[in-house]
Amino acid sequence: MRSHLRLIPGWKQVLLLAAPITLAGGALAGAYLYASSVSAAGAAAANHPVPANPSLDVPPPAGLLVDVSGAVANPGLYRVPRGGRVYDAIAAAGGLSPDADLTKLPNLAGRLTDGEQVKVAYAKTTSGSVVTRTNLNSATLEELVTVPGFTEAFAQDVIDYRTNFGGFQNTRELVDILGMSEADYVIARRYLTL
Repeated sequence: MRSHLRLIPGWKQVLLLAAPITLAGGALAGAYLYASSVSAAGAAAANHPVPANPSLDVPPPAGLLVDVSGAVANPGLYRVPRGGRVYDAIAAAGGLSPDADLTKLPNLAGRLTDGEQVKVAYAKTTSGSVVTRTNLNSATLEELVTVPGFTEAFAQDVIDYRTNFGGFQNTRELVDILGMSEADYVIARRYLTL
């Protein structure tokens, strides 16, 4: 039986040229389809995030765990960065309370260790002694200079800030905006009000 299929003369040369071109076109088409499916899957994952597995959560940040007790605003356990100082722990606890004994403060510059307890002594006050507080939003320059940690230049900066920006919302703005040191703030906070 004779085949009716006739091949073009020189078909072997045409096949040698067409085969690599066809294979390259197929590879490009496959790569395009794969890339578009990966980007579509990524967009779908962004719109519908998979809930986190609690057993795979990232551990809490490294740091020192310290116990701050005594005459502070919020006694309790706090995490402070490694290399932290005692004043960092007291600041994390909200600073000194009004009844803290400033003559018996722990070494504010001391380095903390993990598991350390920072104790701030209470002042033994008689019934007649009262701590006077200076109002940051209405005090004169002379009144502000009497606050521990305030120089005349810093007191003038306080007055300029409240004049230009309408006053203080929080005493913490002394550190955050005016650049008072943490150590000075921990002590000065006891004498300030808004």
